[in-house]
Amino acid sequence: MQLRRILSNGWMKVLVFTLCLSPVLLLLWRGYNGGLGANPIEFITHATGDWTLRFLAITLAVTPLRKVLRLPELVRFRRMFGLFAFFFGSLHFMTYLWLDKFFSWGEIAKDVVKRPFITAGFTAFVLLIPLAVTSTAGWIRRLGGKRWQMIHRLIYVSAVAGVVHYYWLVKSDITLPVFYGAIVALLLAYRAAIKLWGIWRARSSAKSLAPLPVKETC
Repeated sequence: MQLRRILSNGWMKVLVFTLCLSPVLLLLWRGYNGGLGANPIEFITHATGDWTLRFLAITLAVTPLRKVLRLPELVRFRRMFGLFAFFFGSLHFMTYLWLDKFFSWGEIAKDVVKRPFITAGFTAFVLLIPLAVTSTAGWIRRLGGKRWQMIHRLIYVSAVAGVVHYYWLVKSDITLPVFYGAIVALLLAYRAAIKLWGIWRARSSAKSLAPLPVKETC
């Protein structure tokens, strides 16, 4: 298949990486040309937060798309998407720490404790840290496949916390957080359905392989 050959091409990763980096380049361009609006800090905060959620959703969508479209080559890009989610999450977090709070740790601690949307956002970001650290093949070998997969299921918790953070943040227009929430919910439902289907098939196979009861004869 032509598409599979294209996805397997070594240059495709370079192209995808460049596309993933383009929102930052666009943000820098807008900043240089004074296109960040009346409140640049708010613009940067929202832009980096949006892209964090987008990359989380894209990362979660790789496995379903790989199976539905029968394109195993898509898995080559999952780690990159996940790391870009962490990258934009870091930019979002640093915008808050540096440009918004000027590293005032006392104010930051009060925000985390007293403002629920900050607590949810902080939780979402912290959960991404072990995923980014353990994303390499070396960590998969150290942890073992099963433990590594258990740790990386935290991405679902992080995505949900990120959506909650966004929903609690906005004051009036909840269109985007609801949209992101619907995507995450759909991906979670898909994963749950596949899990339940696997359990059902395993039980059905076990029943079919079970020996038939022997009738006693006189």
